[in-house]
Amino acid sequence: DLNPLSTAALCVCVCVLSFAEHQQNEAEQNPLTLNLWRNQGKEVVRVKRDWIIPQIRVSENSKQIPEDLVQIKSDKIFSGEVIYKLEGPGVDQEPKNLFEIDDKSGVIRSKKPLDREKHSSFTLKAFALSPSGERLENPTTIEIVVLDQNDNRPVFTQKQFSGSVPEFSVPGTPVMSVSATDADDPMTENAALSYSIISQESIPDNGVTKTMFGINNQTGTIYTRDVGLDREVVQGFKLKLQVADMGGEGLNSESEVIILVSDINNHPPQFSPASYSLTAEENVFGVEIGRVNVTDRDDPGTRNWEAKYTLSNDPDRNFAIRTDPDTNQGILTVVKPLDYEAQREHALFVTVENLSPLSSKAPNVPLSTASVLVTVLNKNEGPHFKENPIQIEVLESVDPGTLLKGAMASDPDHSELRYEISKDPEGWLEIHRNTGDIKSKRNFNMQSPHVRNNVYTAVVKVTDAGGLSDTATLKILLRETNDFPPLLTPLSGSVCTDASSTGSALYLSATDKDGPPHAAPFTFAIDELTVNWTITQFNNTHAVLRPAVELEPGDYTVMVYVTDSGSPRLGAFAQVNVTACHCDPYGDCKSEAGTILGSRVGISFLALFIISVCVALLIVLFLLAVALAACGRRHHIKKETGLLVGESEDDVRDNVLNYDEQGGGEEDENAFNIDLLWNPRDAPSNPWSSHPGSAVPRGKQPLRKDAPHNLPSPAYPRRPPADPSDIEDYINDGLEAADNDPNMPPYDTALIYDYEGDGSVAGSLSSIASGSSDGDQDYDYLNDWGPRFQKLLLNKTCQIYFYFLINSTFCSEILV
Repeated sequence: DLNPLSTAALCVCVCVLSFAEHQQNEAEQNPLTLNLWRNQGKEVVRVKRDWIIPQIRVSENSKQIPEDLVQIKSDKIFSGEVIYKLEGPGVDQEPKNLFEIDDKSGVIRSKKPLDREKHSSFTLKAFALSPSGERLENPTTIEIVVLDQNDNRPVFTQKQFSGSVPEFSVPGTPVMSVSATDADDPMTENAALSYSIISQESIPDNGVTKTMFGINNQTGTIYTRDVGLDREVVQGFKLKLQVADMGGEGLNSESEVIILVSDINNHPPQFSPASYSLTAEENVFGVEIGRVNVTDRDDPGTRNWEAKYTLSNDPDRNFAIRTDPDTNQGILTVVKPLDYEAQREHALFVTVENLSPLSSKAPNVPLSTASVLVTVLNKNEGPHFKENPIQIEVLESVDPGTLLKGAMASDPDHSELRYEISKDPEGWLEIHRNTGDIKSKRNFNMQSPHVRNNVYTAVVKVTDAGGLSDTATLKILLRETNDFPPLLTPLSGSVCTDASSTGSALYLSATDKDGPPHAAPFTFAIDELTVNWTITQFNNTHAVLRPAVELEPGDYTVMVYVTDSGSPRLGAFAQVNVTACHCDPYGDCKSEAGTILGSRVGISFLALFIISVCVALLIVLFLLAVALAACGRRHHIKKETGLLVGESEDDVRDNVLNYDEQGGGEEDENAFNIDLLWNPRDAPSNPWSSHPGSAVPRGKQPLRKDAPHNLPSPAYPRRPPADPSDIEDYINDGLEAADNDPNMPPYDTALIYDYEGDGSVAGSLSSIASGSSDGDQDYDYLNDWGPRFQKLLLNKTCQIYFYFLINSTFCSEILV
């Protein structure tokens, strides 16, 4: 029934709808095609900046792999071949190989399932290139967004939560909060969490059966829902919680919450029992005498349970009480000694409360109070001094027998006391045995070494009938008295005869054994009749004595009177011997001759001259005697009358070595007069003497039997060495000559020595270093004789050394 116009319009609509449906079906079968570049004439230009390229959305965990995501096109495709490239994260950057592009068709595909929790989006760049690699278009940015799926469960932040709530809390009191997390997209329902309480258990079991807690399903805050939280009934609760996403309809997980009921101070402590009887010994303090007990239903170990005790009815504060932190008992102690004689019983009151104040929910009751009766036990108390140390102040000149101190000690038991002095180094004190009165026994002496800083120290002891004792230190302060007059020094000196000279003054000083104020300042004065001298005060301890007129050289006596400042003053005369002499410009005496000649007292000049002459005469006589003795010794020894006398005129003294003569000192070069011991040339035919030390005439030595007789002797060294360092070679040459000499006696024969003289203290040379003695001769004492005897010691040492070094036959040829 339609007219033609209507029919035509209907046909057009049907065609349009058919074309749209065809395009939709084609789009569903093929990926989205984006014409990212356009041609304008012959030039290639970019898409306008205000064009927005839509995001490409891809679901995570997709199972259609590979999946075509989008296709890009370039209008260059009609003018030539185009190659498409893709760069960025997920392609050639980490994470790699998630996307790829078909370089011919421009289709972008996903190669692996995507995980939004790891990478929520990717930003890539697309390129259109010629076969030669030349860019045909500018790069275009492509953004791929990963769509979230509910693939993660919510998780509580703790496996177990814990909290507490005060007892008797009102409903709606916040207790604690719990929390959970979900890895899914928080902007979606996949992360919309909801909390709930699944179950409730009381600690202990079945303590409370009604539901006591609730939870806010969005915030996770737990709160109280009902009354009846009493810690004495239930100590806590165990709740099981659940959290689920998708608003409570999705994935879920569970956790546990422990809620403890905390204590409040709603129970005051109570004494049990309420009265106590204790005992305490007198004079004993710092010890425990008993304990009081309390009960408290609050939580042990907290301030709501710990008790605090207070004592009353103790005016002297003899007692104290403290809390035992473990048992909460009150420990009663004595802090000051108790006196049985003064008070035998003490009635105390003790109150108790907690450290924390009572809660407003606790019953309104008064503080608990207990009564404590303390009985004092009597004990034998020892005596004690009223003061220690005992201070006494007396004059040092107090008379013996003076009372110094009395009634020093007392005894609480009123027993009989006995006193004694246990320390009195000077023995100055005495004490009455029963009364304790201390008196001076002897005079005090401030100069005693036991007096220090004018204080003398002693020790007093008191003992009661029970044997208990006490000691006290007695300190006696001795006050100085003027006991000693001052002493003047010096008592002699010299001044110049000229009163105007700088040296015409003698400085005098005074000292006093007394201390201040009985010593300095001192006053100096001279006799009024002494008109030639004046004395002036220099300072508190010194004065200057000067001649008033020019004096004659000589000795003078001046009487000086010096007094101290004590009360009463003490003074003393002192005789000062002053020598007057002529002085040089510096105030020094020129010589003592004038003093001696002009002296009025002392040795006369004639006597001094006679003594000097006698001394000089004695010195001359002594030197003359020494010179005569030296000359006599030098000329006493004559030819053929010496100590060594030989029968033969053939004197062998040409073998004697010349040394410094000891009698003439180190500079004397005369020969040393010692004969040879024996001469091998005059050896006798008689047998050897059996006594090695006996003397025989020269030339009576035996011959050797181990060699032919009358053979010529080898040449012995005749000249002494010029250098002392050649002495070894000299001795070795002599030894070798003696060993080869057939006329020398054998080694095992007795040695014959020359005559040593009558009355010699040495029987033989063996006395020098005799083999019969185990010890060596000691000549160290010669070191004490001075430098002139050092050579004697050296010569003697060399003599002993050569004697034992060379053979006895060689001793006949060299002089040691």
